[in-house]
Amino acid sequence: MTLAERMQDVERRLEDACARSGRRREEVNVVAVTKYVSAELAQRVAAAGCRHLGENRWPAAEAKWRLLQGQAVFHYIGSLQTNKVKDVVGRFDYIHSVDRLSLATEIHKRAASLGIAVPCFIQVNVSGEDSKHGLAPEGLAAFAESIRGLAGIRPVGLMTMAPFESEAEETRPVFRELRRLRDALNERALLAEPLTELSMGMSNDFEVAVEEGATWVRLGTVLVGKEDNG
Repeated sequence: MTLAERMQDVERRLEDACARSGRRREEVNVVAVTKYVSAELAQRVAAAGCRHLGENRWPAAEAKWRLLQGQAVFHYIGSLQTNKVKDVVGRFDYIHSVDRLSLATEIHKRAASLGIAVPCFIQVNVSGEDSKHGLAPEGLAAFAESIRGLAGIRPVGLMTMAPFESEAEETRPVFRELRRLRDALNERALLAEPLTELSMGMSNDFEVAVEEGATWVRLGTVLVGKEDNG
């Protein structure tokens, strides 16, 4: 499939998932995961209308960031080491992987020095897999309270990664639980502003995530494709 055909297919599937769950298509944003492709292909993706690009390492993202400043919105979607915060804050528009106080504090310090507040997602390990990063669900409330005073970060929602399942339907409980956690956190008003966003769903399970309330889906192969057939 060509890039245009993949984008058309993804759009149709998003529209169908929204229709099944009584949602408006405008409620769901797409992050094109470009971390494995060249700056030239990333530029084509942005030019085709998918301006939100997801990367997980600054060295790999640098050429794309320099090429596409003003043309794309950059999302940091990988696990972030504290000593790499200086490379990310001020360049990436969103960070999807805030999962510990030391990281949140470092993002806040760097952002404050630049006079900005970075929109961030709190990553939650809903599935409990050892291979996944993120807060344990039972630690979410305490973490929210601990970052409330950090003006350099602006929590906007929660993020999770579901286990890779051969049947996408099997991921539904994970996505449903993340939505429940967000709503429960909002009911307790532990943050300065309510969380409105849910970053969940990837190439193999995004339709189920949308049905369960995803507002951001992170799509790699199904949307961007691979370098040799981009």
